[in-house]
Amino acid sequence: MSITNGNGHYPQGIKPKNVLGGELKSCCTDPMTGFYRDGYCRTGADDVGRHTVCIVATDEFLEYSRSVGNDLSTPMPQFAFPGVKDGDKWCLCVTRWQQALEDGMAPRVDLEATDESALRVVDLEDLKRYAVDAA
Repeated sequence: MSITNGNGHYPQGIKPKNVLGGELKSCCTDPMTGFYRDGYCRTGADDVGRHTVCIVATDEFLEYSRSVGNDLSTPMPQFAFPGVKDGDKWCLCVTRWQQALEDGMAPRVDLEATDESALRVVDLEDLKRYAVDAA
């Protein structure tokens, strides 16, 4: 379980953990991702969507996401959002990943960059089946 001070920042000396129990790694900085736009799929009190799953986007997933009301591929310059493209890593809302799993459209996941709090919603074994380093 993540221990933040309520705004996504960790007290001095405490590092966020990933779903494997290790230190949370950066998901992506090009495009800059994460609720806090720092490259990490970490969460805090302001992050209602819980952007904790580091995915590798595919055209198929991006089309699926658009079809269920979450258009990640259209750039929105007014929000400094370049749009996500095939091959990009991105911090996805954990409930959106679970929905995609249930619909047979789950994208690959970087386990080392997926925050441990995602395990409150998704099963570790499901995440492992979609791990980028899975055989």
